[in-house]
Amino acid sequence: MRTSKRRPLPRTDPVEAPRLPFNAAERRLIARLRTPASVQDWLNHLPYNQEKKGETLRSFRGVVRTGTAHCLEAALSAAVILEQHRYPPLVLSFESIDLLDHVIFVYRTPAGWGSVARSRDPGLHGRKPVFATPRALALSYVDPYVDDTGRVTGYAVVDLAREMADYDWRLTATNVWKVERVLLDYPHRAIRSSDRRIDALRRRYRDYRARHGQKPLYYRNRHRWTALPEEFRCSPSSSSPR
Repeated sequence: MRTSKRRPLPRTDPVEAPRLPFNAAERRLIARLRTPASVQDWLNHLPYNQEKKGETLRSFRGVVRTGTAHCLEAALSAAVILEQHRYPPLVLSFESIDLLDHVIFVYRTPAGWGSVARSRDPGLHGRKPVFATPRALALSYVDPYVDDTGRVTGYAVVDLAREMADYDWRLTATNVWKVERVLLDYPHRAIRSSDRRIDALRRRYRDYRARHGQKPLYYRNRHRWTALPEEFRCSPSSSSPR
């Protein structure tokens, strides 16, 4: 895990929106999506990018053109859209023991930190802005991250405008692999959890999948989650969050 040489948290004050050569479709979308909640709703309605024709890491322009996004593409798209509405382009990167990392867009309001996210797992989508710190927000993902192999081991909040100042991660027509490399190399703060607790969560997850054939929604504090995509709203446990 890259936990050395910790950097201070990025600033969260409103930023000046960069002047970028958006096309007409992109401008209409940005004009319509003015809040994190509206961006989350837009992403919820996009098909998840399963990368059936090979791995991709598209910019916002590529996501708008193809109408699909995976987790990092969704985070980058949220960052580009909301930067135009003066939100700093911050993402939170998770590390996992199985090397299947996750990236979300994060923001701060007077009420707290929240997130915008897309995932193949229901519990790894957005959070309402009710968390006191980025760490508290990151901890809300620990339990839903546990599946057959996953376990969060660290997190980092990264300012894309600062870290990628000399790189076109917003609108390029090509894959933005450098973003992935920067996030992988960025120092992460450790999240520790007990083996006993993680083993119990994993057993519960596997038992649920075996009995129901789908991913669970039985997690606590679901009132702090944002609305989920339609494909996750039919779980047998969806009506009784704990």
